[in-house]
Amino acid sequence: MPATGMTRRFRGRRLARTLAVAGTGAAVVALPLIGATSASAAPAAAPAAATSTAYPNNLDGWIREALSIMQQHGIPGSYDGIYRNIMRESSGNPNAINNWDSNAAKGTPSKGLLQVIDPTFAAYHVPGTAFDPFDPVANIVAACNYAADRYGSIDNVFGAY
Repeated sequence: MPATGMTRRFRGRRLARTLAVAGTGAAVVALPLIGATSASAAPAAAPAAATSTAYPNNLDGWIREALSIMQQHGIPGSYDGIYRNIMRESSGNPNAINNWDSNAAKGTPSKGLLQVIDPTFAAYHVPGTAFDPFDPVANIVAACNYAADRYGSIDNVFGAY
């Protein structure tokens, strides 16, 4: 089979005729060849257009997927700005939770990669992402949506926000 994944077409039908005449043992082997030969004459269906991109389930993949969603919704931000803030807020741990600051003392701890509190997550959640502050992509997109509203972009955030 060629590297492109397309089946090869026989230039002639001599091989199929030879195998079909060879006897019952070869006829069993020849049947798939004859079927493949005749099927290869049919036009190949066009490959379906990719509707989504597969992203790796890691920090790089989460940021890239979030950037794709942000672009669709007009939310500004760059890979570097998101990465810088994630490393400061959670060190890249999507399950990080802050149980010791003033928000936590009020019963609303900061959660996830960009340490978003539940009311902020709910207010800035972007449709099409999970409604879960521990979901890495939803957390990034909601936090960037908040940062865009408050600071113009996550790229403008250099400390706790």
